[in-house]
Amino acid sequence: MSDRVDEYIASLFARDDDVLAALREAADREGLPPISISAVTGRFLQILLSAISAERVLEVGTLGGYSAIWMARGLPASGRLVTIEVDERHAEFARRYFARAGLDDRIDLRIGRALDVLPAFDGERFDAIFLDADKEPLPTYFDWALRLLRPGGLIIADNALWGGRVLDPETADEGTRGVREFNRRMASDERVRGTIVPVGDGLAVGVVS
Repeated sequence: MSDRVDEYIASLFARDDDVLAALREAADREGLPPISISAVTGRFLQILLSAISAERVLEVGTLGGYSAIWMARGLPASGRLVTIEVDERHAEFARRYFARAGLDDRIDLRIGRALDVLPAFDGERFDAIFLDADKEPLPTYFDWALRLLRPGGLIIADNALWGGRVLDPETADEGTRGVREFNRRMASDERVRGTIVPVGDGLAVGVVS
């Protein structure tokens, strides 16, 4: 999506409020990686969660908490979002902004490697899982998502186009291979009806049967 189109959509549907704007500014100032989702993607996530009446959401990859705030705001008052972050400094930053957004009682932040934390949820069921962390383990995250999602739940992954690298057969680093394999499984697994939506860097979305 071009920057002009993104800006047009954001101006109509996805303006950052004071909290989200302050989060972005502070994240830049404090040197967090500039890899958060766009406001347009955040709004799209809210719509997806509302469409399935989601109440329990799992996010893999908190970073500064920008996407978690967008999603938590799309849940009912009884809803809960669990988000996993490996970096303690990023987690502390996110907690500050969860509190500023008035959402710290709706968001449960767990610190650790996702592959170490995910087994703690075995036997639980989520309405949606958003994957936005390291790309090498994406195929394993896909397996966990199928294990933890309820029938009709959503598996969602950011960076499905990976800056166009998935299109280049000469690119074969571990991250690119992880994204390609995730996309292949999303397309071929009979338990999932999915596609890639060309918003941001590509958002893979699948409904689990």
